[in-house]
Amino acid sequence: MRANTLRRLRPWVQALAFILFIVVFVAAGRVSFLPADLFFRLDPLAALAEMLASRNPVPAMLAGGLIVLVLTVVAGRVWCGWLCPLGTVLDWVPAHKPTPKETDLDHRWRQVKYFLLGLILLAAVLGNLSLMILDPITLIYRTSASAGWPALMAIVSGLERAVSDLPVPGLKDAVVSADNFLRNVALPMYQPVYELGGLTALVFVAVLALNAKRARFWCRYLCPLGALLGLVSKVAWLRRTLGDACVECARCARACPTGTIDAAQHYASDPSECIMCLECVPVCAKAGQHFRGHLAPAAWRSYDPSRRQIIASAGAAVAVASLSAVEPSAQRPQPFLLRPPGAVDPDFLGQCLRCGVCLRVCPTSGLQPSLTIAGWSGIWTPVLTPRLGYCDFSCNACGQACPTGAIPRLTLDDKRRTVIGHAYVDRNRCLPWASGRNCITCEEMCPLPQKAIQLEEVEAWTADGRTTNVKRPHVLQERCIGCGICENNCPLSGQAAIRVYAPTDLGVAAPG
Repeated sequence: MRANTLRRLRPWVQALAFILFIVVFVAAGRVSFLPADLFFRLDPLAALAEMLASRNPVPAMLAGGLIVLVLTVVAGRVWCGWLCPLGTVLDWVPAHKPTPKETDLDHRWRQVKYFLLGLILLAAVLGNLSLMILDPITLIYRTSASAGWPALMAIVSGLERAVSDLPVPGLKDAVVSADNFLRNVALPMYQPVYELGGLTALVFVAVLALNAKRARFWCRYLCPLGALLGLVSKVAWLRRTLGDACVECARCARACPTGTIDAAQHYASDPSECIMCLECVPVCAKAGQHFRGHLAPAAWRSYDPSRRQIIASAGAAVAVASLSAVEPSAQRPQPFLLRPPGAVDPDFLGQCLRCGVCLRVCPTSGLQPSLTIAGWSGIWTPVLTPRLGYCDFSCNACGQACPTGAIPRLTLDDKRRTVIGHAYVDRNRCLPWASGRNCITCEEMCPLPQKAIQLEEVEAWTADGRTTNVKRPHVLQERCIGCGICENNCPLSGQAAIRVYAPTDLGVAAPG
C-alpha cells in the first residue's frame, strides 16, 4: 500500500481507536466482555513498571505490552502516531506552526522524556510507582474519570432540568423516561464527585496548552511511554529513508509534527522520534523520501540516553523512594486511610498504577484519588471517603476492573466479609447521645444481615431539661466491615457523628 494512501487512512484509524477508548471507558463496570483496563493492557510502560515494582508480572498486561513492542519493532512508533488516545487528542488541538525562519527548540529538550522514563523504572525497582501519574494512558484515563465524566454528567443533568421546565405537554415525562433509559445503559445513577477533579483537569489542560509552543510538545519532550517506544524504534524495520532525488527544500521538516526531520542531518529523521504519521509524504515534490525496511540499528543521537543521564535518573529515583519512606504516613498510617476491599499497604503501593479505573467503576464515588493522606508514595491512589460515597455492599467492581491486581479480584461473598475499617460513634455529636433526640439512621442503613449497629433504648435528658426515651447506637466491632454507609448517611452537617477509621488488624469479619 502506498505511503500517501496510508497517510489518508491514519485519521480514520485514530478516530476508531479513540472511539474504542471512549466505549471501553463508558462501558467500564457494565459490560463484562469488554475489559475496563483494555488500554492499560496495551501499555508496555505500565506492564514493565508494575513488574519491576511488584516482582510479579500480570499475564494480561505482559502479553498486551509485548504486542505493542513487537508492532514497534516492525513499524516504529505507530502506537504514538496511530493508536494512543492522548496523541490523538493532541493532533486535534491547534498547534503552533513555526515559520521558515524560526528555529526549533534545542534538541537537548528531548532528553527530558528519557530522564522521566529512567526515573519511573528505577523508582519502580525500589517499589515506588508514584511517578506512573506521568504515563499518558494513566493521564488521559484519570482525567476522564475524575474530571471529564463528572462534568459531562453535570451538563446532562442541567440540560434535563432545563428541558423539563419548558411548558410543553408530556415533555417532562419524556425526559424522565429518557433519563431512566440512559441511567440503565450508560450513565451513573449518582452524580460523580471527586475532590481532585479540578486539579486533574488543570494538569491535562496544561499538557494540551503546550501545543501552543510546539506541535505534540508532550510527545516530543515529556512522554515516558514515547521514550520507551522510541528506544525500541532504534531497531525498527520500517523507517523513513532519503533518496538521491531530495533537493533539501525543507517542506518535509515544516510538515513533521514531532520536529524529527533535521536540516543539520541533511533532512534525515530519527526513527526514535518519528511517529509514522506520514505527513511528510504529500509535501515532497520530488519523491525524495521512502519508507523501507532496514536491518541495522539507527544511529545514536546526542539527545539519546547517556551514562550521565542514567546516573541522574538513578539518583532522582533513590531520592524519591527514600524521601517517601521517611514520611510520617509511612511509619504510622493516617486514621482515615481506607483502602478498597482487600488492598493492603505497602504491597498495594507497589502495584497501583494510579490509573483511575477503580474510581470510574465505583458506583457511589466513594473511591477518591488521594493527595496527601497517603503521603507522596501514595499520591493519586484510591482512598475510600465515606462522607462522599460508601462502599456498596452489592458491588465488587473495583477489584474486577483493577489492571494489576492491586485491588484483589474478590468474589462478592468474600468482598462482603473483607474488613475495610471500623465505625465508631462520636458521642459528642451523635443526636441520641449528645442531645437526647432520636435518630436511628445508621442502624437502618447498615447492610449486614445481622446488623453491626444495634440500638439500646435508654432514658436521657433533653436540651430543655426533660427526660425522654431515646435509642442510642452501638457498633459491634466484630461485625463491622467499615463500608461507610452509616457515615455517608448521617444526617448531621459537616463531620458525621459516626466515622470509619482504618482498622489496626486487617482481616475478614466474622460471617453473619
